[in-house]
Amino acid sequence: MRARFAVLGTALALGLTACGGGGTEAQHHSAASGDSAVSVKVSQSSLGPILTDRKGRTLYAFARDKNGGSSCTADCVATWPALTSRSAVTAVSGANSALLGQTRRAEGATQATYGDWPLYYYAGDMNAGDVDGQGVDGVWFAVGANGKLVKAAQ
Repeated sequence: MRARFAVLGTALALGLTACGGGGTEAQHHSAASGDSAVSVKVSQSSLGPILTDRKGRTLYAFARDKNGGSSCTADCVATWPALTSRSAVTAVSGANSALLGQTRRAEGATQATYGDWPLYYYAGDMNAGDVDGQGVDGVWFAVGANGKLVKAAQ
């Protein structure tokens, strides 16, 4: 356990120069690495109802993203992995399919969007329901069921 925290601490220090926050290479990886259907849903959290993947992992948005495109690249994506999929992402369990879309990332992957926001995981979230990426550097926020950034508990 102590070694895990030491590795995480080192990775956090390295990730701070990227785009805010820190973490390790995500254990979550993009959804594209699996063959199962990718979906987003609304889950209850300490922040209120937020968007999660089908396994309950919190999905975040980067306030510096503009016009539905992702500006989180290189080292940033190591800390904030994009929710990507080879097939269309579906909305289930309270998520609004009208808000769900996609954008093409610089490296060519297709990233899911909700409202105007490309969706990301936070590498520091270890379990479903974790919201440790909330508010990191004042630019990373969970996404609400309405497609807006959750900047305070609802």
